[in-house]
Amino acid sequence: MRPSGLKWLAYTTSWFSSGTLFDVDSKEKELEEIQKTMEDPAFWKDQEAAQKIVGQLKILRTTIEPVKELEAALEDQQVMLQLAEEENDAQTMTEVQAAVAAIAGKLEHLQFRTMLSGRYDARNAYLSIHAGAGGTEACDWVQMLMRMYSRWAEGKGFDMTMIESVPGDEAGLRSVTLFVVGPYAYGYLRAEIGVHRLVRISPFDAAARRHTSFASVDAVPEIDEETAEIEIPEKDLRIDTYRAGGPGGQHVNVTDSAVRITHVPTGVVAACQNERSQIQNRHTAMKMLQAKLFRLREREREQHLAQLTGEKGEIAFGSQIRSYVLQPYQMIKDHRTGLEVGDVNAVLNGEIDEFIEAFLRARKQQKKEQPLQKSAKKLET
Repeated sequence: MRPSGLKWLAYTTSWFSSGTLFDVDSKEKELEEIQKTMEDPAFWKDQEAAQKIVGQLKILRTTIEPVKELEAALEDQQVMLQLAEEENDAQTMTEVQAAVAAIAGKLEHLQFRTMLSGRYDARNAYLSIHAGAGGTEACDWVQMLMRMYSRWAEGKGFDMTMIESVPGDEAGLRSVTLFVVGPYAYGYLRAEIGVHRLVRISPFDAAARRHTSFASVDAVPEIDEETAEIEIPEKDLRIDTYRAGGPGGQHVNVTDSAVRITHVPTGVVAACQNERSQIQNRHTAMKMLQAKLFRLREREREQHLAQLTGEKGEIAFGSQIRSYVLQPYQMIKDHRTGLEVGDVNAVLNGEIDEFIEAFLRARKQQKKEQPLQKSAKKLET
């Protein structure tokens, strides 16, 4: 008897590579063109432009290689299946069945990747975390979240750089902005936008009482100047310089190199302090400001707040998207999807993909249902 699902898997993988979803053939041609461009001796003269092209190369490879690997695995199992049938080898048939199940899991992951098809999902991301209600506890919570996302990014093979941070009065951070570089960084991190709530026995409370604290998470896709098509008049900007703060030692600047740029008409702020050069910090802050303003313009154009950023409210009770309860029991629950995970240590160590995938699947399902709901309303009227 043939292992169930093998024919379907072979058909589905062929469908992926044929162009219906991933359009692998055209992406391979695009990859070849980029590789030829990179062979030019002058390629690295413009470092910024070169890095953008390298980023495109990585995105293409993360699309092409998994599909090719899946096709090769299927071909191997088809050969093994044929041999097992010819020799009536029950053990090999069982092994093929197990291999098909493993391939099905990989195929499911590829199907998940189709949900990262938004206009900016493939981009790098600016990730910001801000302390809300909770005082010192909230500042410590910001630092815990930063560590969680750092571990997650490391597991994905992404690079993460601290752009700007504001230390708490006693511990932790009031706010921090990180630049996450990797294929589909924004597509993943947009699922984290909102208020995150922590419940635990406070290490800062001598009476060992249970405290609740909040932090907000925001993500903005990196927008290059060519894509943004937005000009920011100098008269609309207020530029402040200040001395970068930090934990001490070699990371503290002795000059006012940190830069904070405020777009006066909208009140949007971007700051950078990770470079020693004020010019470099200003350049990075301007890029981040441009990304925020571009996202704001897209919101207004599409009249749909959640299109790029998800919904955010007050950083306090009743507005959280996810709760991390460490006392009196241990459970992390996403209030948008209902997903609950009991291994809080694993999540706080960066294992958040289950939450991200659940959110993206729920959003995809919601998009499917919206046209049906609109049709039903029309019929009612």
